[in-house]
Amino acid sequence: MAQTPLLQLPEFCNVATGTLVVKEPLNFWNGSRVKPKDVKNAEPVYEPATGRQLCDMVPCGEEEVDQAIKSAHSAYLKWSKLAGMERARVMLEAARLIRERRDEIAKVEVVNNGKSILEAQVDIDIAWQCIEYYAGIAPTLAGQHIQLPGGSFAYTRREPLGVCVGIGAWNYPFQIAAWKSAPALACGNAMVFKPSPFTPVTAVILAEIFKEAGAPEGLFNVVQGGAETGTLLCHHPMVAKVSFTGSVPTGKKVMAMASAGVKQVTLELGGKSPLIIFKDCELENAVKGALMANFLTQGEVCCNGTRVYVQREIMPQFLEEVVKRTKAITVGDPQLQDTRMGALITRPHLDKVLGFVNEAKKQGAKVLCGGEPFAPSDPKLKDGYFMSPCVLDNCRDDMTCVKEEIFGPVMSVLPFDTEEEVLQRANNTTYGLASGVFTRDVARAHRVAENLQAGTCFINNYNISPVEVPFGGYKMSGFGRENGQVTIEYYSQLKTVVVEMGDVVSLF
Repeated sequence: MAQTPLLQLPEFCNVATGTLVVKEPLNFWNGSRVKPKDVKNAEPVYEPATGRQLCDMVPCGEEEVDQAIKSAHSAYLKWSKLAGMERARVMLEAARLIRERRDEIAKVEVVNNGKSILEAQVDIDIAWQCIEYYAGIAPTLAGQHIQLPGGSFAYTRREPLGVCVGIGAWNYPFQIAAWKSAPALACGNAMVFKPSPFTPVTAVILAEIFKEAGAPEGLFNVVQGGAETGTLLCHHPMVAKVSFTGSVPTGKKVMAMASAGVKQVTLELGGKSPLIIFKDCELENAVKGALMANFLTQGEVCCNGTRVYVQREIMPQFLEEVVKRTKAITVGDPQLQDTRMGALITRPHLDKVLGFVNEAKKQGAKVLCGGEPFAPSDPKLKDGYFMSPCVLDNCRDDMTCVKEEIFGPVMSVLPFDTEEEVLQRANNTTYGLASGVFTRDVARAHRVAENLQAGTCFINNYNISPVEVPFGGYKMSGFGRENGQVTIEYYSQLKTVVVEMGDVVSLF
């Protein structure tokens, strides 16, 4: 009997804060949701806005991981034989279905992640745009023809890798699943995706949409679990590539495990990105840019510009305006259109972020606003994981809040005097994910962009991520890229074919 997709179940209709309870199994392979074999290791998953239990996350063991990967391999054998145009047709249909169901998916994303509905809707839009973009690239994948002496020639073939593993993060659950699967599928691969144990729900919706769009059963599979399940995926002999988004320590472990099987790896890791604001900037835009660089998704964004360097002459005006606007951010029920900041992902994470603020105060930073637990007026939110967005002044480069990734709504503001000085300070970090500069001086903007050691530099804006543009890190922020044309190279391999048209010239 055919399963009813999650979005068509009664509990997924008209989702609101505090209403959704998910009882369905959240593993997906061979084209359907799969009941877990053993529920004894189940972990509760909580709705960040209310603190109540949303569902159980039951981790997959060795046998289940093996089933999912074999399901993917079986689909890969069919999918990889299709023409690019045929793959594109399925992907375009998946993009259309996501676009049609954008609001329903966004509501579930909000329940699971805690971010505002306004942001979640943008995330779902970016997801379908990513799939649509790579659908357009799928038919263009081609090799090269090389003429050799005597009429002989060689050509190259761009071929898929096989079964790819995607390991997602909890800050953009649906979007990251799309970012990893779209280029993989466009190249002819299949994928087994492991969401974060904190956000297990929406990746299953994506799996059901790919199936409905006409993908072979097993093309996109979901296995739930934490570190142990991730280890099983990285070590499995039928896995050709691992793409991981998450922390630097876990990224190092993924890289080490994948190296045992010489598997290809993409790592999108943490950041402590600098945002440099020169005195000749358009101040209104610089303030808006700093807010976008720090407070999207409750500050839980790896590429956030959390070290805000402001030229000394404009520091008072900048701080006055940024504090005024930060105080005006509406924190509350993330399902309401007027809300601009929702709840942090878990209670322990909220406590950790608040701990960073307290540590900053001890080290001499001045809290200009926020940085405290926040209790929205709605009684159903009383146990949610909310805090007021925070701006820290009087910061120094050697402070913990300036050196370490906080992953919460905390902006550290530091003064600087010269371009040379601020570049040296901005680059004095082991991270290199993103960076930004606000200036009206075109030459300076490009000069600074050239000298910042980061995978992305935003000029006069921050945290915009069009799917056409590659995204990834320098230094310990990782390697490989997501989005853009270049990502095709990270999900495919090149075969050279040499054709002799004459006789073999032998030395023997």
